[in-house]
Formats: sequence, C-alpha cells, structure tokens
Amino acid sequence: MIHTAVLKKEVLEYLDPKQNESFVDCTVGEGGHAEEILAKNGPEGKVLGIDLDPHQISASQWLHVQFKDRIVLVNDSYTNLSEILERKEFKPVNGVLLDLGMSSAQLEGTQKGFSFKIDQGLDMRYNDEMNYLTAEKIVNDWPEEEIERVIREYGEEKFSKKIAANIVEKRKQGRIKTTFQLIEIIKEATPGAYHRGKIHYATRTFQALRIAVNDELENIKRVLPQAVSALAPEGRLVVISFHSLEDRIVKNFLAEESKKKSLKILTKKPIAASREEVAKNLRARSAKLRAAIKI
Repeated sequence: MIHTAVLKKEVLEYLDPKQNESFVDCTVGEGGHAEEILAKNGPEGKVLGIDLDPHQISASQWLHVQFKDRIVLVNDSYTNLSEILERKEFKPVNGVLLDLGMSSAQLEGTQKGFSFKIDQGLDMRYNDEMNYLTAEKIVNDWPEEEIERVIREYGEEKFSKKIAANIVEKRKQGRIKTTFQLIEIIKEATPGAYHRGKIHYATRTFQALRIAVNDELENIKRVLPQAVSALAPEGRLVVISFHSLEDRIVKNFLAEESKKKSLKILTKKPIAASREEVAKNLRARSAKLRAAIKI
C-alpha cells in the first residue's frame, strides 16, 4: 500500500526548512513529509515524528536507514506534544507540521473498519491501548439522539436522523459488527439519488464515527496551543486539514493568535492542491493548508 503525502511542495514552501533547523511532524505517517524536510535541513537538522498509530511508526522506520539519528520517532498522541518535546529534549523547534489526513494504509491496509470498501469489524481506533471506545460500541450502545448528533455534527450528514433511526432499529435484531452491515443500514436510510452522488453515501457517517472514536476535533484544539508554545521565534506552523470542521478550528485558532500578536498568518486563504496533484492523488482534492509564523 503506497501512500502519497499531500501538498509536499507547499509544505516545504511554508515551513521553509533551512540547514540545521529542527522540525516536528506531529502526524508522521509513512514519512513522506518528513523525508522532504530532512532533505533540506541537513547536515545536522532533525525531525521529531509523532504518530498515535503504531503501524504508522513501523511504516516510517525506513527514515532511519536514510537519515540515521536525524529522525526521532515517537508512538504517542500529538496532544502530549509539550511532554514529548521535554522527554526527548528536542529544541529549539523551528517548525511544526500537522497533516490531519489518514494514510492509504490506515484506510485500507488495517483491520480497523476505516474503509467501506472492505468488510471489517467496526473498530476505528488509531491506537487500541489508548482508547476503549469503538465505532461498534457507538452504533450498538449509544442512545439514538447521541448517534444522530455525532453523524450530524461530525459528518455534516443531512440524513443523520434517518440513519440514526435505522441503526437503532436494526440493532434490535442483533449487534451491528461489520462495515458492510453498517453500509447497508445507511443505504436503506437514504434516498436512491444520494447513492449516485460524487462521494460514497457512507462517507460522512464513517467520518463522523472515526472522529468521535478518536476525539479528533478536541485533539486539534489541544495540540495547537502547544505547537505555538513550542516554536522558537520565527518558527512556522503548518496545518493540513481535510474537512470543514477541522479547517474551521485551525482558521479560528490562527485568527485568535493573530489578534494576540503571537502569530502572523501567512495564508490569507487556505492553500489547495493543484489540479495536477489531484489528478495523481485523488485524496488531495479536499486538502487545505494554513500556515503562520511565530512573532
């Protein structure tokens, strides 16, 4: 499974890595962005790569072969950024990158139920040891009102009421355990025309459940102040989001920090992928990059 990191050129432009500077990639994934940064910040510059998913940390081990001790990998939540930096004695920090997208391997290569293309258990946790909540628990044990709220707020799904109602109705017949079961329930609850839309009719519900399981939006709110605090003067913050809820949090945070004169915003509007990149990597179509520099 090959994952292509999005907006590589734009990440380098806004992070602007120079010789011997050090950076934090809070969502290192399979190392696509980290590799680009390390190619620019030698001979002594480092990258601290963090990922909550242990499989992603394993997938980025190849960076050690090429860059030796210039890459430091940590399997942890980026919400613990300040503590990780202290523990690893990693400073100064000249730039922080947050790529909030999922990798191809996470979507299709794990047995976590992230993808609606494969019949898997409804897990959706990035890390089993740090989280007990699963998508299966939500759809089977939560009240209908809470399921509806999650699908509506986190998935921005216009048929949230009908989907939640059908989930609760179907679970009376037996526990909902697999992705294909859930997809069929969503299909039954939505009109035929919705099934022929640009995006798969289950996309928003799956997104909503994944966000709820991993507390993703609150985690973004937790990490952003830590990132700003960690940055050295003139250090840069770059965030890539993939849906409007994430982007809104980042936009509002940068606006508030700009008012406080702690950050200068470098992107008046979010940077999108070029047509050429989207043609090569369809997942880049929803990517939005925002950047700022510490004053």
